[in-house]
Amino acid sequence: MRQGTLPLPFPVDEPSIPGDVLNALAPWGAGTIEERGAIYTRREVVDFILDLVGYTSEKPLHHHRILEPCFGEGDFLLPVVDRLISSYRRHSRGGKQAFEHLKASLRAVELHEKTFLATRAKLVDDLGRAGFSVKERTALIDMWLINGDFLLEPLEADFGFVVGNPPYVRQELIPDALLTEYRRRYSTIFDRADLYIPFIERSLTLLAPKGAIGFICADRWMKNRYGGPLRRMVAEGYRLKFYVDMMDTPAFHSEVIAYPAITVITREKGGTARVAHRPTIDRDTLGDLAQEMTGANAASKNVKVMSCVASSDEPWILESPDQLAIVRRLEKDFPALEDAGCSVGIGVATGADKVFIGRFDELDVEPDRKLPLVMTRDILDGFVNWRGYGVINPFKDDGGLVRLAEFPKLAKYLEKHGATIKARHVSKKNPNGWYRTIDRITPSLAQKQKLLIPDIKGEAHIVYEDGRLYPHHNLYFITSDEWELKALRALLMSGIAKLFVGIYSTKMRGGYLRFQAQYLRRIRIPRWRDVPMALRANLVAAAEMGDVAACNAAAFKVYGLSKAEKSALGGNGD
Repeated sequence: MRQGTLPLPFPVDEPSIPGDVLNALAPWGAGTIEERGAIYTRREVVDFILDLVGYTSEKPLHHHRILEPCFGEGDFLLPVVDRLISSYRRHSRGGKQAFEHLKASLRAVELHEKTFLATRAKLVDDLGRAGFSVKERTALIDMWLINGDFLLEPLEADFGFVVGNPPYVRQELIPDALLTEYRRRYSTIFDRADLYIPFIERSLTLLAPKGAIGFICADRWMKNRYGGPLRRMVAEGYRLKFYVDMMDTPAFHSEVIAYPAITVITREKGGTARVAHRPTIDRDTLGDLAQEMTGANAASKNVKVMSCVASSDEPWILESPDQLAIVRRLEKDFPALEDAGCSVGIGVATGADKVFIGRFDELDVEPDRKLPLVMTRDILDGFVNWRGYGVINPFKDDGGLVRLAEFPKLAKYLEKHGATIKARHVSKKNPNGWYRTIDRITPSLAQKQKLLIPDIKGEAHIVYEDGRLYPHHNLYFITSDEWELKALRALLMSGIAKLFVGIYSTKMRGGYLRFQAQYLRRIRIPRWRDVPMALRANLVAAAEMGDVAACNAAAFKVYGLSKAEKSALGGNGD
């Protein structure tokens, strides 16, 4: 079932889709709401986005063209049609020419057939109430709506507007043949990029000069690794015009884990971005904010202006300009964490924790084939309280796997659990090394002093471990042969670590940050040799007390923060 394919005087991209790829569409297009990444947007948020991109009834909208790439139950489509018809009546005589005037004004795509038909029926009813005859309704809807895959459908270009809420779908849920075709077509599908990434890429390529896309979706691509190619694409040919942080707002009809944002990107180079944060979700507030953001005055109480947001593939920094200025100053004056003599890593992933991990004393293997393991629950109060768990180590000190014939107890234990172990992907990929953990275990790491950092936290949670335990995969760790780690703990417990991670990290629901290696490595610290002796003692004392205020006081002196910089970090400037 495909509508919207009447020839138009616009260039279209030629399809090149293998038959097996077309067949692979079925499971992706017919999945559950969750599998299809379908999250529905509140009407007041939709109207806000349409206002931001400039799709307003005061304009002759039938002279423009708008695209909705994944219309679902019509959250964007139906308000778009309302505005289009209202504008047409205001700016045109209407009559028998309505079809000719309106047929090219809208294209909307939906893959899921049942949803397509249900929303089509809603639109039929809406157009009937608007006074269109059955014949007119059928003709327009057959031109406007397409039942197909936006990433594969041949579409005419030069849209003035693209709006919507693209699907949030992990790569693992996409059939291999289809994913291969997507990768062939879209250069921004990089690493573990979710499906909304190529949706944004294609939408950008379909824009007319100075056209605008307005999407509400996860903001992870703006900072994380897989968003790099898309950020570069925007930096090289487009402009981030508006950004509205929607964290912890009821923007959707259901809760989402990912951190949502509204972005408006235009097909023009250069220019500043106007930024707003966490607006109240009601029609009047959002209407006022839209006027502020699109008005003549650059900045206001609720709107900040930021320059040079999109630069190459670097993460986009859209937080407080004052805090960003501190980060940029510290990046200029101090080396990155690993350049200052520290190493960042993550603990061991086994792929079968119930087999490889257990009570240390109860793991029935040779003594040198197990290591005491530290987990997140061991460090909840800021210090190590080991609960007695251990991890089986199938590796030699030089990195290779041990020969099971030389360790009969280990062999017996692993073979007892062989079915579970061999079911893992890492075992199937390397049948001869079926008993390895996903990550190599390096026993010497257990004996090193280290700082332990859980991944998801609201604040920097930095715990000193004195060199007895091996970290689990949900813990990041920092080691150093140069820095006194207790002193480094104080720096990382201060507002400086949260500043860097908060600037560069994607955020989760509730404002939690991701304290991952890629963000920890961006933290700037002085070299240990450059820290005065008195400040070294202050840092160690503050860390041993676990006193964040004392850590801040000592750290701010180490970094030489000005009164204004301290205030920007939430201090009193003293």
